[in-house]
Amino acid sequence: MAIQTKATIASFGGKLLKLTHNASTTNCEMGFNLFLPSQANSHRVPLLIYLAGLTCTGDNGAQKGFFQHKASEKGIAVLYPDTSPRGLNIQGEDDSYDFGTGAGFYIDATKSPYEKSYKMYSYITSELPKTVFENFKQIDSERVSIFGHSMGGHGALTLFLKNPGKYKSVSAYAPIANPSKCPWGEKAFSGYLNDKSEWAEHDATELVKKWKGGPLDILIDVGTADNFYHQKQLLPENFQQAATENGQGGGVRIRFQEGYDHSYFTMATFADDHVGHAARYLFSS
Repeated sequence: MAIQTKATIASFGGKLLKLTHNASTTNCEMGFNLFLPSQANSHRVPLLIYLAGLTCTGDNGAQKGFFQHKASEKGIAVLYPDTSPRGLNIQGEDDSYDFGTGAGFYIDATKSPYEKSYKMYSYITSELPKTVFENFKQIDSERVSIFGHSMGGHGALTLFLKNPGKYKSVSAYAPIANPSKCPWGEKAFSGYLNDKSEWAEHDATELVKKWKGGPLDILIDVGTADNFYHQKQLLPENFQQAATENGQGGGVRIRFQEGYDHSYFTMATFADDHVGHAARYLFSS
């Protein structure tokens, strides 16, 4: 599928591309950012996908996450997708920050009127990477990892757990780890999904209970000054408990970072750790 380059920006010895393409899964033009390290000029490089949080676009992580620093050192391409379809003019999709535009929750909607275009799960797992691999042959489609923040942390965890073997690793900042039990998730799932019986398949805490894909190694950072953690929007302890009950507790490392909040300052601070976590698996033999 054809893409258009809107800008090329020098970044950490490589280049950050601002791109668009017409997506069939979302029935609209989708923008995304792609960082190519200098190593891509001479050989194929692995890919790390960053899923952003509520209200974000593909620009936020690329411009504020500081992920290119370690990615350039290791020789990893970084893909920054958007968080929802745009400009569909569906009634109500722009009424609040936590539903509709900028809040696709990385699921495929089943409820009208969102079911025709709010298909971010299919977009992220299939159409977008296929488009990237077709247009950038220097990226190795067999070596892909995923991570994310907040809503994107939820997305990264669920996409990893729903697709054993598809991603080499996963990590998350302040993920919405048990959306079926928090206000953000309850609102999104009620609006996008036809029936409550569908919620569990999009909830990382429920998915990890059934994980049979081998030993886990999941890195999660949560700030102790994160207001959304204190408001019970994130619920990482529920995820840890569910993993433990499935014999995977040792494979979930939740680091509570003293004094850090929900912002990109936190992500930038620990960016090297998360890219380094992915690198260990992307370059393992």
